[in-house]
Amino acid sequence: MKAIAIAFLSGTILFAQAAAPATWLDKPLANWNTPGAPIPTTKPAQDESIAALSTRCGYLPLLQTTAGERALVAAGWVPFRMFDKQIVDRDVEIIGGLAGADGMCRPMNFNVFVFVNGRLAGTLSPQTMESRTDGSIGGAIRLAADDTIQAGFARYLDKDALCCPSSHVTVRYGIDRKATPSVVVPVGVRVTRP
Repeated sequence: MKAIAIAFLSGTILFAQAAAPATWLDKPLANWNTPGAPIPTTKPAQDESIAALSTRCGYLPLLQTTAGERALVAAGWVPFRMFDKQIVDRDVEIIGGLAGADGMCRPMNFNVFVFVNGRLAGTLSPQTMESRTDGSIGGAIRLAADDTIQAGFARYLDKDALCCPSSHVTVRYGIDRKATPSVVVPVGVRVTRP
C-alpha cells in the first residue's frame, strides 16, 4: 500500500510517495547460508493444507525422485521445478519449494533450494518469496560447470503492473566446496532492465 504525505506550502498541495522498504537486494551482500544448516521447516500459507494445495494445483503426486525433492517433502514443502525445468547437473540440484499458491497456482511462501551431494547447501533468497512481488525470483536460474549459479529477481516499483516489473537483478552465487558440507555463497548483484 502506498503512503502519501500531503503538505500545504504557500497554498500549494505537494504529494510525496514514501520510499519502498529496502530488501536484501538493496543491501551489501552477506551470506545467510551456513554449512550443515537444516532445511527450514514451513507451515502451509493461509489455511490450506499441503494435501489440499497439492490437489488444487496439480502437484500430486509430489516430486520425490531426487534426494532434494524427498528432503523438501520431509520438511513440509511442496517441491516444484522452477519454470517447469529440472535443474540437476553433476552432484548439484536446484529445486523450488512452496508452502502456498495463489488462485492461479503461482508459488507463494516459497524459496529455491540448492542441494550438493543430496545435502542442503543453501537457499537463493534469505527469506521466503511471493510471486509477482519485489525481490521474488522472476527470471532464469542457470547452473554452470564451474559451480556458478545465476538467478534473476524481479524489481517492482509502486507504479508497475504485476505482469511487468521495472527491472530485474541477477544474483550470482558460488558453491564453496571447501566448506564441510558445501555451502552456497552469494557473490554479486547486477541490475538489468526488461
